[in-house]
Formats: sequence, C-alpha cells, structure tokens
Amino acid sequence: MDKEDVVFSPVSEEYLATDFPGHIFAGMFCIIYSLWESTKSILKHLLKKKKYTYGFGSKTLFYRLEILQGIVILSLAATGIIVSLTLSGGHHLPLYEENHWNKLKDWHHVTVYLFIGMIGVAHILCFTISSVPVSLIKLMVSTAFFVETFIFHNHTHSRVLLDIFMHQLVGLISFLNGLVAFIDFLIQDNVLLELLRSSFTLLQGSWFFQIAYVLFPPKGSPIWDLMDYENSRFLTVCFCWHFALTYIIIGANYAFISWLIKFRSKKPCSSEVGLLKNTEHEQELEEM
Repeated sequence: MDKEDVVFSPVSEEYLATDFPGHIFAGMFCIIYSLWESTKSILKHLLKKKKYTYGFGSKTLFYRLEILQGIVILSLAATGIIVSLTLSGGHHLPLYEENHWNKLKDWHHVTVYLFIGMIGVAHILCFTISSVPVSLIKLMVSTAFFVETFIFHNHTHSRVLLDIFMHQLVGLISFLNGLVAFIDFLIQDNVLLELLRSSFTLLQGSWFFQIAYVLFPPKGSPIWDLMDYENSRFLTVCFCWHFALTYIIIGANYAFISWLIKFRSKKPCSSEVGLLKNTEHEQELEEM
C-alpha cells in the first residue's frame, strides 16, 4: 500500500508511547513457538511414517527437547510479564489506588503471559514426572488460547475503530487456535490439526507485527487514521494475505524437513560404514 493511499491523522504521543515493543515481543514469541511446534510435528509424523531412526528418532532426544521447550516458554512468559509491567510507563502496583484501577490494559497482557507460562510448566512436568499425562500440554494450550480470547474480547473498550478491529481479529485467531487445540487434545496425534494450530499461532504472531506498525508506528513512520473505514477495509484484505503466508511458510517447512530426512536416510550411519569396512576387509583376507 503506497503512502499516499493511507489516510493519516494526528495521534497523541501518549497513545503511541510504548506499546510498539510489547506487540513486537508478542509477535516474535508466537512466530518462534509456531515454527518450533510445526517442525516438531512434521519430524514426528515423517519419522513415524517412514520408520527412520537416523538420530532424529530418539525418544530420549525428544523428551529433552520437550523439557527445554518448557523452560524456554516459561522464561519468555516471565519476560513478557516484565515487559508488560515495565515498558508501558508508570508504576503498575498497587493494582487499585486513588479510587481507580491502575493500568488494567497492561494487566490483561500479564494475565495472558501467565497462562502461557503454565504451558511451559506443563511441558516440564509431563516429561519429568511419569505419572502426569502428556495430553495435559494440549489441554493447557487450549486453555491459554481461550483465556486470551476472553481477555481480548474485553480489551478494547472505549478505543478507536482500527484498534478495536485489529484486536478483534486477534481474539478470533485465539478462539480458533483454542478450539483446534482442544480437538487435538481429544483426538491425539493428528498432524493436520497440529499444523493447523501452528498456522494459527504463526498468523497471530505476524498480525501482532501488523498491529505494532499500524497502531503504534515508530517515530518517523507514517501514522494511520485510526477512524478511517478505508483503512479498515484494506486491513481486512491484509489479514487474509497474512493467513495465506502462514500456509506458505508451514508448507515450505514441511517440504524442507521432508527433503532433509530423505537426504539423511540415503547417507549410511557410522555403524553401517564400520560394517561395510569390516565386510570389505574380510573379503580381502579371503582373496589372499
């Protein structure tokens, strides 16, 4: 979209202040998480389907990766909470003072990150305590996205048109993500559902980037008219482009991992190489 096609209007510096880094961080978190989850789902599916065991298929390796993933998720969630409580300006405690609630918008973000952190805790528990069912992870993922849907449904009261519209789309993605995660929890081991969930998470991440640059543009960037319906119509189309891009990225990831496994399967492992060398040596001895 060309700059001359965008309708601009002045927006207060207070409104633009510090929400840009918060949305960029949330977007990066969703993108990294979705790519990791999709890669893991594709690997498990292809290894199980083709019965490859070339290093990738070790259960111990997958268990360690799951625990590592839980630690990373928990750390990023804690970082998100710190970012929400420190980069938005002003103090956030106490929660209620001088007859009014204190920065509830940021506490919405803290609540979302709290439930994301619970996903990390579930990862750690499920792969360190044998009595905890692994399906707990998918249940917590579903719960986290449903909580995010509820939070974002009540996140945009008394805000401007474009702000409400873009956050409503985040709520829609969160609901679909939670629904797919819950169906995946009931069905189990369905690679299409897992990849669909990853695509929704990737969509949410890319859309957070879009929100950051539209609602909270960096200094020097053009400011969008947040009350213009034409901009809203354009962002409707833009949202669909984001969705199409997620399918392209997930598809490319599937194709790359599939090629990588096939390429690795054609190369003999070290034990096979040793066996071949021993066989050749025995044949040489027999010919002597």
